[in-house]
Amino acid sequence: MEKNTLRSAVAGGTAGLINGFFGGGGGMLLVPLLSRWRGLGDRKAFATSVAVILPLCALSSVIYLLRGGLDLMQALPYLLGGCLGGILGGKLFKKLNMLWLRRIFALFILYAGVQAAFFR
Repeated sequence: MEKNTLRSAVAGGTAGLINGFFGGGGGMLLVPLLSRWRGLGDRKAFATSVAVILPLCALSSVIYLLRGGLDLMQALPYLLGGCLGGILGGKLFKKLNMLWLRRIFALFILYAGVQAAFFR
């Protein structure tokens, strides 16, 4: 197996593991790796990460549902809001300066880390 293919498979596997453990977050790992390891530009790295994470999230959701850890009625309002936010985010993505997108991404990661470390 080619070195880049192996690295990509390991990165994808790690993103899937993170998604499985935490119910999301694999994209936080994939975006920097797609930029550094695969040489993708920022916009392509963010978009590719979403394309990879979507099926991983769907798979994790099915596993949680089958094991009784997912209440679809509780999730429905978040799903509806998330779909609306995804549409809006996709439209804004084209217009946003990449420097600001990277800063927002970094702030999101920092916020998630602080929440996980101190408020759970």
